[in-house]
Amino acid sequence: MAVYQDMKRLTVLVVTLTCAGCTAAPGTGMSRVVIAPIQSEMSRTEQADHVLSRLAYGARPGDVERVKRMGVERWMASQLQPETLDDRAADSALASFRTLALPTSELAAAFRAIRAARRDTMRGPASDMRDSRRTVQLSLAEVGAAKITRAVMSERQLYEQMVDFWENHFSVFAGKGQTRLFIPAYDRDVIRPRALGRFRDLLGAVAKSPAMLFYLDNARSSARGLNENYARELMELHTLGVDGGYTQNDVIEVARALTGWGINPGEGTFAFRPRLHDESPKVVLGNRVASGGIRDGEQVLDLLARHPATARHVARKLIVRFVSDSPPPALVDRCATAFSRSDGDIRETLRCVVTSPEFFSRAAYRAKVKTPLELVASGLRAMNATLDGSPRVAQAVARLGQPIFGRQTPDGWPDRADEWMNAGAMVNRTNFGLTLAAGRVPGVRVSADTIMGAALSAPEFQKR
Repeated sequence: MAVYQDMKRLTVLVVTLTCAGCTAAPGTGMSRVVIAPIQSEMSRTEQADHVLSRLAYGARPGDVERVKRMGVERWMASQLQPETLDDRAADSALASFRTLALPTSELAAAFRAIRAARRDTMRGPASDMRDSRRTVQLSLAEVGAAKITRAVMSERQLYEQMVDFWENHFSVFAGKGQTRLFIPAYDRDVIRPRALGRFRDLLGAVAKSPAMLFYLDNARSSARGLNENYARELMELHTLGVDGGYTQNDVIEVARALTGWGINPGEGTFAFRPRLHDESPKVVLGNRVASGGIRDGEQVLDLLARHPATARHVARKLIVRFVSDSPPPALVDRCATAFSRSDGDIRETLRCVVTSPEFFSRAAYRAKVKTPLELVASGLRAMNATLDGSPRVAQAVARLGQPIFGRQTPDGWPDRADEWMNAGAMVNRTNFGLTLAAGRVPGVRVSADTIMGAALSAPEFQKR
């Protein structure tokens, strides 16, 4: 069937209703979201398959029919308000994880104990050091295992997709020094609570997160010893984009504004140190920054979060994630406008993307390639798998080339087909599908039939 030539015929209307009896998301005051009937060349079965492939981590047995009965529009509306969805099954699966709620202060104390024991082998029993090392190692492993568990079991599938999107957008590398100590809190306290909130709030929380401060060296930056790493990536990757119109001088000025933003080593929390801050005036993107103290950095974050280039950069990345490796310029324009008009409301920007005619076009259907994380999660869901909560499934993702929090460079994992598809990758992906279908993936028990299992190694299953 031919691709639509007139995109205006593909109309998706989104109406937000406020009325007596409409259900608001708990604690948000948000009105119920209603999506009007979708008009698309896709059949209703294809529409259900499409939203489960793009907005979720694939379909479980029976999911396509369930979404069709519920209505694609109603399912999408519920996913845009995950606060209303019962997720007790996923919560129950995570209940046995020992370290997900562990404060960073305890991980920092364990790390100090390990370091002290290495300096003085006579200091205490070797078992104490083993316990501390096990706690630190387990904390990072359980973040990865929890990510897979939620991707497979959570009813809040679009929310989990957005958590992954932001953890990739604001990427940190667990292998750099003490960064791993801060990753559980980064996932739990920084990204997850703000994944569908306001971009400025998320940007500020990331800027103050010990994970980012340590990874990109801002914790070492001071008026006398400026470090530009975080300032550069803040503009190039997190906000404006590489073509966002900033200069090297802007990088220096932003770095100066953020001097003194560091880490309390005992607690593993954000700390502003006034004596390390450069108090002289700065000029960023033509704007004078002279608020003083920590307010200099906050003013810079305000400027960057509300800059038009940031709106376009964020909109474009969301469209690449959910619509096409080659984002349609008109859709980028519309969703950048939605971002700016809503003052960086992530949910509203996302709604612009996923209810667009371009999202439901024939050209978008099965047009993207799954990342290793998406491939593993969708395979587990297709086989109706049960996970044992161990890190072994996350290790399968790593073997396919995408270790969780394992990207060394701050640009995050690529979201384009050409980055993931080559002869070697296809062999590994096919082998994973065959191994999963045979029930031989460690830490996984499968219950789907062999016909579904045979589909896991097919080229079509690589696409979403």
